[in-house]
Amino acid sequence: MSENKLFSNQDLKRMITPLFLEQLLVMFVGLADTLVISYAGEAAVSGVSLVNQFNTIFIYLFTALASGGAVVISQYIGGGKKDHAGESASQLLLFSTIFSVLLGAAVLIGNEAMLRLLFGKVEPSVMEACITYLRISAYSYPALAIYNAGAAVYRSLGKTNVTMYISVAANVINVIGNLIGVFLLRAGVAGVAWPSFIARVFSAVVITFLCFREENGVVYRKKWILNRNGSLMKSILNVAVPNGIENGIFQLVKVALSSIVALFGTYQIAANGVAQSIWSLAALAGVAMGPVFITVIGQCMGNGNIEAAEHYLRKLTKLTLLISTAWNFFIFILTPAFLHFYALEPETKRLVVLLVLIHNVFNAAAFPFSGALSNGLRAAGDVKFTMYVSVISTVAVRLLLSYLLGITLQMGVIGIAVAMVCDWIVRAVLFIWRERSGKWKAFHVI
Repeated sequence: MSENKLFSNQDLKRMITPLFLEQLLVMFVGLADTLVISYAGEAAVSGVSLVNQFNTIFIYLFTALASGGAVVISQYIGGGKKDHAGESASQLLLFSTIFSVLLGAAVLIGNEAMLRLLFGKVEPSVMEACITYLRISAYSYPALAIYNAGAAVYRSLGKTNVTMYISVAANVINVIGNLIGVFLLRAGVAGVAWPSFIARVFSAVVITFLCFREENGVVYRKKWILNRNGSLMKSILNVAVPNGIENGIFQLVKVALSSIVALFGTYQIAANGVAQSIWSLAALAGVAMGPVFITVIGQCMGNGNIEAAEHYLRKLTKLTLLISTAWNFFIFILTPAFLHFYALEPETKRLVVLLVLIHNVFNAAAFPFSGALSNGLRAAGDVKFTMYVSVISTVAVRLLLSYLLGITLQMGVIGIAVAMVCDWIVRAVLFIWRERSGKWKAFHVI
């Protein structure tokens, strides 16, 4: 098997670099958004924060659907069946649009009732901010789903620089819109919600236009969009549904863990909040590698080249391990500098450093196997195993161990962090065993 016939080191670099830069950009823009929103008042900040927890569930559903499409599209591309890949992409667009419109309509209808059920005890001003922000967010669900569908096409083709450029433009629109909405128009929550809507519509329109271009080889066609293909949709959903269940359970557990953290002292809650913002930055390397696994392994499996799939699965895992180690070390070194921007007590800062140390060591050593490697198994079609492992580990290890260590043994947020890395270790061991067993090679997506 000649590596050059499939993906050279330069090919991999062209995929990885834009994905990493895109994730980094989104992270920094998120920080800028938070800063701008803070000038709209405490009610606005609280409303946006609460609704974003709710929105994240839907964002993960759209991402799961797009990931299912990406696996199918990548396998057809690997098999040289560009028309089948294009029809799969068109079906993904059709289903994503219908699903997101129905979901958005349901949220708009039950907007206030759902928010009062979830956050009924908040102050009236905060609830008003929540209702406004969620209503405008729901309008953008179709645009978000349509963009994810188009992004899946370009990432399956290995053209990750396209989604990076769109992300740059969209985030510039978002930040400028926030500045205008908050400081010029003084529109409060609406001043930060509408720019997000506009940015998402911009991304959806641009990516959809690009997906109709014939030179891509894999293109949307009107006849494929307007006619449902049950077998293709089944192939996509066979990957998307387990992934969606896995992500949904993970988000619910995160909400439960937030409730546990709220039981600890003020300084621990503050330290955990600051540490999580640094954790998100440190985790970028592993997260950015996920779509690369899907594209590369998916194309190898679609081509019927099991030897190549095995080769790249191990090569990408080693590469993820190397990049994650370097990046996590870099972020840890910068942590004291980050803490200069926070008005925290010395005791709180010391706790933040310890939490970041725990996270970064295991994010470098275990997450490449528990996170990125699992995407490679999914790309081969081994989706049920990854779902079962992830769901069981999330509940039985992360959640229950958090309660045991954090509350019963009174370790506080340190216990929560230890439970998190134990979850990663359990997954890593099981996914490494699965990869070594070779059972993932027997699955067929298309």
